[in-house]
Amino acid sequence: MSRNMNYISQFSFLILCLIVNNLHAQDLKGVVFNQANQPLEAVYVYNLNSKTHAHSSENGLFTLENSKVGDSLKLGLLGYENQFLVLEDSNFESKLAVVLKEKTFQLEELVIRETLNPLHTIARLDLSTTPVNSSQEILRKVPGLIIGQHAGGGKAEQIFLRGFDIDHGTDVAINVDGMPVNMVSHAHGQGYSDLHFIIPETVNNIDFGKGPYYANKGDFDTAGYIDFSTKDYLGESTVALSVGQFNTLRTLGLFDLLENTPNQNAYAAVEYIATDGPFESPQNFNRLNMFGKYVMFSPENDKLSLTVSHFTSRWDASGQIPQREVDNGNITRFGAIDDTEGGNTQRTNLNVEYTKQVSEKSLLKTNAFYVKNQFELYSNFTFFLEDPIHGDQIKQKENRDIFGLNSMLTHDMSLGDAEVKLTSGLGFRQDITNDTELSKTLNRTTTLEYVQLGDINQTNINGFANADFEFGKFTVAPGLRLDYFKFMYNDKLQTAYETLAQTKTIVSPKLNFFYAAKDNLELYVKSGIGFHSNDARVVLDNQIDDILPRAYGVDVGNIWKPTPQLVLNTALWYLFLEQEFVYVGDAGIVEPSGQTERFGLDLGLRYQLNDWLFFDTDATLTKARRVEAPKGNDYIPLAPSFTSTGGLALNNWNGFSGGLRYRFIDDRPANEDNSIIAEGYFVADFNLNYTIGQVTLGVAIENLFDTEWNETQFATESRLQNEPQPVTEIHFTPGTPFFAKGTISYRF
Repeated sequence: MSRNMNYISQFSFLILCLIVNNLHAQDLKGVVFNQANQPLEAVYVYNLNSKTHAHSSENGLFTLENSKVGDSLKLGLLGYENQFLVLEDSNFESKLAVVLKEKTFQLEELVIRETLNPLHTIARLDLSTTPVNSSQEILRKVPGLIIGQHAGGGKAEQIFLRGFDIDHGTDVAINVDGMPVNMVSHAHGQGYSDLHFIIPETVNNIDFGKGPYYANKGDFDTAGYIDFSTKDYLGESTVALSVGQFNTLRTLGLFDLLENTPNQNAYAAVEYIATDGPFESPQNFNRLNMFGKYVMFSPENDKLSLTVSHFTSRWDASGQIPQREVDNGNITRFGAIDDTEGGNTQRTNLNVEYTKQVSEKSLLKTNAFYVKNQFELYSNFTFFLEDPIHGDQIKQKENRDIFGLNSMLTHDMSLGDAEVKLTSGLGFRQDITNDTELSKTLNRTTTLEYVQLGDINQTNINGFANADFEFGKFTVAPGLRLDYFKFMYNDKLQTAYETLAQTKTIVSPKLNFFYAAKDNLELYVKSGIGFHSNDARVVLDNQIDDILPRAYGVDVGNIWKPTPQLVLNTALWYLFLEQEFVYVGDAGIVEPSGQTERFGLDLGLRYQLNDWLFFDTDATLTKARRVEAPKGNDYIPLAPSFTSTGGLALNNWNGFSGGLRYRFIDDRPANEDNSIIAEGYFVADFNLNYTIGQVTLGVAIENLFDTEWNETQFATESRLQNEPQPVTEIHFTPGTPFFAKGTISYRF
């Protein structure tokens, strides 16, 4: 009997200890700042005793479960020194505030399992080691992405990614601070994405993903998405002047407006660029960018930001020239057939963002935006093919207003032994354009004939839900997205007033799997269905059946850190599209050409040779074909089969920084039967900067080896004024030759 009582007493004591221990274990609330008192996102917070972990939100806030007095915490973020601390009673009475000290990026400190988004971290590393100073370089920060410029900085860039000639944005979704960059039913082409309104020195982070696997991404997210976020604060002001060949000038001003003001930041940025380019007919290009941002934090660390920006540019252009005229010596590579091309464009943005911690485990993020965009472009792709008297110059013009709202709620919870992150959101976007025009013109002064003229009204309402179920090392992430569209068009070339209208709804499921095989090895399988919308005028004219053609994709890959200084990421992928587009040069538009499929291999490598020297390379191998076309006539024009980018970066070595970068794209078919080839190229750029005190001196060289290359190329049917018959061949815009510029900047 006494023995039984002894057992009962021991058992009761054990239960009492567990109860007491659980009573003491509780949720720890905290916030993480940098030394400038700015909140830090994605900091890994780990309890060394209970093994629980959390990541800080955009506001720097975190909630760590199962913590008690005496537990040891580790807080870490790549680019900052790790912080260790032991919990005390006072840490549970008020919010724990932790400050992380910034330091040089060291790749050996990266632990993949502790990183919220490893690829996002790699993008931060790239941006830190090789800063950008042009809007073109911003896009090149996306691994594997190649761009080409049609008009020396005037038009949006042509984009190549994963075997796509995306033109100006048809198959990649681009956003800045939650505002869309892609223009639906644009005068120059569906998805037109002009990023030149960004001042590159204001970019803080680049988030990207390849494939249609993300529930919070909708229209145009087929090959992938790119999200840019601007800085919340500067820390110091900067003025800079750059001068280069071809009458090139760039001035920059970054001004911190609220120095050392608690819980508030404000800054303004101004950029002016002018250049004539290497062309025989000067481009007379100039661009003015103005940007302002105000950020405030409440006592609860809720964040409110207001962004206002405006950009305007104008240019003349020599256009795409036919290869035959260069070969026979009539013009040089930098000459022109019609040098009256060019245009002007303006964009004004107003964006309000609000992020609130609505509960200990719920975060609400909302932004509302207004965009005013004006666009006018003159082109001549075919010279005298259609009109042997006046020529084939065309004008594309529009005046657009965009209104939009995005709201996303993130909630952390537990479901049995699984940790669950629920993310849901709603979005709205309305595009209103007046007098969207395609017309035939003469010398940019006379309108000969209207081809299209009308008003477009297009609305997109969307909602999504995504869940990440974490079972130890294994995470399952299903998602679902719903998009509703309404297209309306008033054709002003019709004698009778009529509003053409059509609606369409599409559901896009996603399912992703992640497995943390080791601390520095993550395996994943991503799958999903995405889509891109088609031009409202095409939809309502019943020219096509696929209003919202789907894209079906799957990725199988890994992110692996085999040594402390080396990170590898690889992916095998497949993508099927219900509808593809081909560029039609004689009309300056795109047209559908049926089903396509692509499959390929991505490879990325990041290696830190020592404390100040980094190497990176990304390569994509692709096979792209039209599904319904006969073999031999199934090539997708301009779809690259192999691309590679990379280089060396020098980061703060005895005051020096800089880099040597390269980009390569191989020969690719320019037409469906591969009888016309768009030539590939290898181009290298170099820059070197030296900082002494508050002054930085720099030199940058584009096309270091003076390669003769074609930046953009198309197989186009054209006829010159003295030719009896048209000719179909490569028409190209020449790439920049050796180009040097010097920069001086001063920080204060």
